Parts: sequence; structure tokens; C-alpha cells
Amino acid sequence: MDIVRAMQVFVSVVDAGSLTAAAHHCDMSATMVGNYVQALECRLGTRLLNRTTRRQHLTEFGEVYYERCLDILGLIADADALAQQAHAAPKGRLRITAPVSFGIDGLMPALADYAAAYPAVDLDINLADAVTDLVEGGFEAAIRIGPVYDENLVARPLAPYRTILCAAPAYLAQQGKPQRPEELSRHTCLTFSFTHGSEWWSARPEWRLIGPGGEITIPIAGRLQVDNSQALRRGALAGMGITMLPEMVARDDLATHRLVRVLPQHEFPPRPMHVVYLRDRRMTPKLQSFIAFVTTRFGTATDAAAQRL
Repeated sequence: MDIVRAMQVFVSVVDAGSLTAAAHHCDMSATMVGNYVQALECRLGTRLLNRTTRRQHLTEFGEVYYERCLDILGLIADADALAQQAHAAPKGRLRITAPVSFGIDGLMPALADYAAAYPAVDLDINLADAVTDLVEGGFEAAIRIGPVYDENLVARPLAPYRTILCAAPAYLAQQGKPQRPEELSRHTCLTFSFTHGSEWWSARPEWRLIGPGGEITIPIAGRLQVDNSQALRRGALAGMGITMLPEMVARDDLATHRLVRVLPQHEFPPRPMHVVYLRDRRMTPKLQSFIAFVTTRFGTATDAAAQRL
């Protein structure tokens, strides 16, 4: 038995004065109304109404129970109204963390559209490549690049994070443009300094590339290693060598020919990317709207293709 529905029918019977009148109000048969009241009385183990062929009146317990039902149903109505109001208008401070490169070149440009759609939400964005604890940092959600192993997190997949090879035209004019991955060994390579122990860290300087022939590992040499993609981009623009850059970081420079893609048939193994939030966190309207926005903007095949160069 739906106890809340039974309470609603019981209150209608009392307010309407009869089963027949309550049936009209509840849009059900008088027999069904009587069944609800009877089931409720059986559940409670006592009578709520004394009924005759002409009239009905509440028992002593029925009077007390009627007042409690009014209180309970009023609270339910208030809660529903509050939820509907909250869902209709996401608002408040939303604290998010994301990796630096994706945050600057991917998330921040997109947030202009989110801010326009939800003007009552105040955005507090933290950009850091280190994996931050959501609880300690006070974050409601995070963008993570790489596998997510934490069982306390809900991870919604986004389009893979792709990294390509590129260099300045001046460098390639002087040193030549490699035609095969093996030729990278004789070039100056600018590399990203991955955290020791991460899946991409290597004790030897090398690049893993995926191309038409599958995956290949190439030993490389270079004099510059940086833990920031924007710094690598600056080095490449200055003609210091061939570097690895996320597609979204290199996109504008490739479009304006300040950088040129090297070995366009090859790229680094795509890295999984997710938007994550705590499994036990209450899904507030602002968080729900952000998750929906990010998964739509960065999570579909069409969007992934749009990010490709």
C-alpha cells in the first residue's frame, strides 16, 4: 500500500464529508476510496471513521491521525515545491578543479556558454595538474585525465584527451621535417615532465606513438623538459624543437600556421578523460547542470571530432 496516497485519500474523505464526494475529488471510484481507508485502518490496527448509511464522523484516534496527516502531507508538498524551484534555477557557488592545459584551452572558453545559461551560478575554478582530494579541497566536481580508480567517485566519461607532435616552420625549415617516426631520434625534442610513477612516466626519454602500423616507441633526445603544456608551446613557437602538445592547446597555432603538425598520421595514445564527483554527494541543481553541460560539450563523438585538428 502506498501510505502517502492512502493518507491523501483519507484526508479527502474527511474534508469532502463522504466517500462519494472524495471519489470525485480523487478521480477514482467510491469503492476504491473505501478500500484505501480500510487498508489504512488495517495497517494502523484501529478505526479512523465511524460510518453509517447517512453520515460519518472521525473516531477519537481518527481526529489525531487526521491532524498528523495534514502536517505530513504539507511537509511533502513543501519539499516537492522546494525541489522543483531548485531544479528550475541552479544557483550558488560551484567549485571545480581541472588540469591546467585542459582548463585554459578547453574548459574556460566553454564556461562562457555555461555562465550565460546559468547566470545565478558563481564559478570558482581551480587549475592544477596534481590530483586533488575533492573533500579536502571543497570541490563539487573535477575533470580528471587518466584512469579513475577511486571507488568513492562517480566518473562520467568525456572524449579522450589527444596529444600530437608539432613544431615551428622555422625549425623544420632548418632541420628538416621527419617523414617517419624513426627520424625523430635525430631531432631536438621538447618533452613533458610527467610525475614519477604515473602511467606516462619513463626512465628513458622516449615517445610512444600510434599510427597506421600500430604502436611504436621511439627513443628521443632534447635539452628541455617542462611540466606545463603552455611552456612547451612557447618553446616550440620559439623554434627550439619538436614537441608534444594537446590538440586543443595547439589548435589556434596550427590554424594560423605558427606551428606545423609533424607526422600527422601519428599521435600519442589517447588518454581517458572524465568528469568526476563524490558518490555520496547530493546532486544539487548547479552540480547537475554542470555535469550535463560538460558531458554534452566534451563527451560526444561529434564534439570529439570537432576537437580534432
